[in-house]
Amino acid sequence: MEPREKTDEAVLPLTGHLAEFRRRLIYCLAALALASGASYAYIEDIIAFISAPAGKLYFMQPAEVFFSYLQVAVCTGFLVTVPVWAYQLWRFVRPALTGKERRGVFLLVPAAVILFYSGLAFSYALVLPPAMRFFMDFASSSLQPMFSLSAYLSFFMSFTVPFGLAFELPLVLLVLSRLGLVTPQGLRRKRKAFIVLDFIFAAVISPTGDAFTQMMIALPVLILYEGSILVMKWLDRGRLGSRNYVP
Repeated sequence: MEPREKTDEAVLPLTGHLAEFRRRLIYCLAALALASGASYAYIEDIIAFISAPAGKLYFMQPAEVFFSYLQVAVCTGFLVTVPVWAYQLWRFVRPALTGKERRGVFLLVPAAVILFYSGLAFSYALVLPPAMRFFMDFASSSLQPMFSLSAYLSFFMSFTVPFGLAFELPLVLLVLSRLGLVTPQGLRRKRKAFIVLDFIFAAVISPTGDAFTQMMIALPVLILYEGSILVMKWLDRGRLGSRNYVP
């Protein structure tokens, strides 16, 4: 096992680690406050971007707009500062890692951030618009859609965030593969079980419960699962090739 570097950070007492954690948390909260304030300055543009798939929104209570604006500003600030949170987490755990572990985590953290953003972008650009059209097709001469601001924002968050989390699946599987807990062959054998679990997962996190939304959540996750198997096989061949190579 590769020895950990003996640094002053690595041998801090518990109080030292708590102080370091507090310092990193303050950095994150300061970045969040700045990003949220900047987001509030452009809140109308952000609301217009978010509400584009639904069209015109309404507010039903006097304070609904104010609190909804605050919610959107804070959420936008958090999304903007996700790399800051990831970097501060990396700096906090870095002293406890070996050189090899540091290199792995250094690649792991940016990949997790990119995959999370990719899931959000995928859901907003490719899934949310047809989902909104599907729901608005239920309108009739006696039923017209009128989405309140707070209700739509709640739906928007519950619809897009699960995609960001689901897109972390390849990273989770690759980490488990590197730890020797899963193999490409084992994942292929368990494909049918995964499909069932995938649709159960989609049904649980779906904000509406309809079959269309569940399908739009489950299919990308299944594609990511199959893609992860291919990547794992490619990495395994690379490792075997390097072991068998004799200069």
